[in-house]
Amino acid sequence: MTDTARSRYDRLHGILRDRICLLDYPPGERLSEEALAAEFGTSRTPLRRVLARLEDEGLVRSVHGVGTLVTEVSRDRLAQLYRLRQELAGLCGRLDPRPPGPDTLAGLRDLAVEIAALPTPADPRRFAELNLAFFRARLAFTWNGPLRDTSERLYMQTTRNWIAGIGALDLAEETDAFQREAAEVMAALELGDLEGAAHIQRAHISMSFSRLSRRFPSGSGSPDGHPRRSG
Repeated sequence: MTDTARSRYDRLHGILRDRICLLDYPPGERLSEEALAAEFGTSRTPLRRVLARLEDEGLVRSVHGVGTLVTEVSRDRLAQLYRLRQELAGLCGRLDPRPPGPDTLAGLRDLAVEIAALPTPADPRRFAELNLAFFRARLAFTWNGPLRDTSERLYMQTTRNWIAGIGALDLAEETDAFQREAAEVMAALELGDLEGAAHIQRAHISMSFSRLSRRFPSGSGSPDGHPRRSG
């Protein structure tokens, strides 16, 4: 694959993955190859490579005679994914740490300012976009590629359920928690304490799932494979 083809492939993958993550394509939706090929001006072959990658990441599944469907996440699997995310978050501060340079820190400071400026409660879409941006920025603090890839893959699977259930969550509480997380992580990074920043992130992942579980106790019919959709 040429550099240009690889760039187009990565761009298309990133766009479709973000749309799934942000519920532009909700669980159960069928992705039309014809419509996507027309939208992005590409042939079916590279598009099918992207869809195969998304399937490998657990975001879509191919059903014979039906097509490509956005996946759902069961309640039990969601709990497992959150627990694994917690452990990987801690590793990001210890495994092949990569101290941020001045430009990286400056970009994070700007992002933290945007997060701090969120109204309480925040607009759900803006909240989700900033949360995704802040997560990706933190991945830069490890040189370990497999750790980054796995962490991002799990984030994409779990955040969809959080957004799907946002209508029943206390959005003011979620906004406050996100702002505190960003401020605490930035304080640790300003001190050069990557392990401390990772532990903060680990704790907030745990608390996020605890809040989600409190709102949707087992058997409540909420994010357990059939999450409520916002809006």
